[in-house]
Amino acid sequence: MLQGRMEPLARGSGKPFTLPDHQSCAEALLAVRRRLGGKAEAAEDPERAPLTLDRLVLGALVLGRAVTAGTTRGERIGLLLPNVNGMLVTLFGLWFEGRVPVMLNFTAGIKNLRSAARTAELRTIVTSRRFIDTAKLDEVVTALGETCRIVYLEDIRKALGPKDKLIGLARSFFAGLIARRSTASADDPAVVLFTSGSEGEPKGVVLSHRNLIANAQQIFAYGQDFFGPRETLFNPLPAFHSFGLTAGTLFPLFNGFKVVFYPSPLHFKQVPKLIGETKSTILLGTDTFLAGYIRAADAGDLATLKLVVAGAEKVKDETRRQWSHLPAVIVEGYGCTECSPVLACNHPETNKSGTVGPVLPGVEWEIHPVAGIEEGGRLHVRGPNVMLGYMFASEPGKTQPQGEWHDTGDIVAVDEMGRIAIRGRAKRFAKIGGEMVSLAAVESLCASLWPESTHVAVTLPDAKKGEQIVLVTDRADADRAALVAHFKAEGASELFLPRAVLVLGAIPVLGSGKIDYVGAAEVAKSMRAMI
Repeated sequence: MLQGRMEPLARGSGKPFTLPDHQSCAEALLAVRRRLGGKAEAAEDPERAPLTLDRLVLGALVLGRAVTAGTTRGERIGLLLPNVNGMLVTLFGLWFEGRVPVMLNFTAGIKNLRSAARTAELRTIVTSRRFIDTAKLDEVVTALGETCRIVYLEDIRKALGPKDKLIGLARSFFAGLIARRSTASADDPAVVLFTSGSEGEPKGVVLSHRNLIANAQQIFAYGQDFFGPRETLFNPLPAFHSFGLTAGTLFPLFNGFKVVFYPSPLHFKQVPKLIGETKSTILLGTDTFLAGYIRAADAGDLATLKLVVAGAEKVKDETRRQWSHLPAVIVEGYGCTECSPVLACNHPETNKSGTVGPVLPGVEWEIHPVAGIEEGGRLHVRGPNVMLGYMFASEPGKTQPQGEWHDTGDIVAVDEMGRIAIRGRAKRFAKIGGEMVSLAAVESLCASLWPESTHVAVTLPDAKKGEQIVLVTDRADADRAALVAHFKAEGASELFLPRAVLVLGAIPVLGSGKIDYVGAAEVAKSMRAMI
């Protein structure tokens, strides 16, 4: 895919990394159980019934056998489940049985979910009646049910009798053999995740067992001098995004930590309370979520945290200020689904605001020049965490390799310490009068004027200059005259100055916590048309 690309401006790599010799995710789980013992707690959720490693393995063997009845080895099976213990048990149940989980984004809407089901050639989707009722997804399930068999966990559990449980218990004595036979190679597909579909129909990202295990171990190798022997990681991020799946679920599990699941990152009052009750030490989130948690937290709720890892969007200075009285260190990381996802992260002891830190061990990088960009360029990476390939709607069920190197599509600069600074997505640059203008830089300038608000810079067509920048903000009293004065005081080029300021009650946000740039652009188009 990258043949014929221009010579890189710079290249480098993380520290050497030796991938542990595990064949599958099921085997990786069993290795942790052998090390810690089956009584060690693996996971907990709002039901407050901790799941031990023994119970996780036994539950996976019992449930996996029942859920996969009527399916074939290697078949892809959809999971439409929230962040709870049942999701984890089902996930490993599929892996023990040699099936490939397809993590369905229940916030994506009927159209995108049906597209994902077609692309992955799903015949079976596993979900929960309680979840469907709570999340009001009846229409979604009805639509998916037109082409797929819908399996409800409640029905499976109700049908399980003493015989099934005895068989599961017997199988647990041979769990290692079952795990070895479940997967022929570490390079077999382990999971399919879908992109947001912002550029057309969603495309599947196919990750192998090697990809997932490698990334979980790369994260640990990078921060091992900071982690204690038994951390508790609080994960409110959905498993249908790779940050929630790998960093939030497999990283703690495969390294002997406990994970506390919460089904929605948007419950700003409940999340801090449960963090305090479970004495969690590590939290994953985005700037939007962190700002919400600190505002809603009661005294002591967040006091046990020592590390907060933020991704998906830049952490605002105001958010850091609000958290500054707590012992937790906020570090920013960076990655993409195609890389399982984590590529880089700041270390708590060398944390530098404005960067996402150096690449993880085992990651090689190159920066390629981009016309109109003077500082930095387009980031390409390779490593054991880079995907097997894409699955496109045009060729359902087929994994299409994209080459050894992955073009992230991000414009970055790297400092003398190897720390990466994200300048913006290649697609998030405006071309105005022949000059390239970073929309992320525009947003940063606006945030320095109104730090407590969220700002999105979008581009709209301009008859004279090709494109114009429009600011979409939730700042109620936002005024372009104030922007003009601020940009002038900051010495910013007039090219960076938005032509218009549009105020929304709330900025569109995706289920992952990322800003919905496509949605914001659509709102801007409709609002400008009415002005």
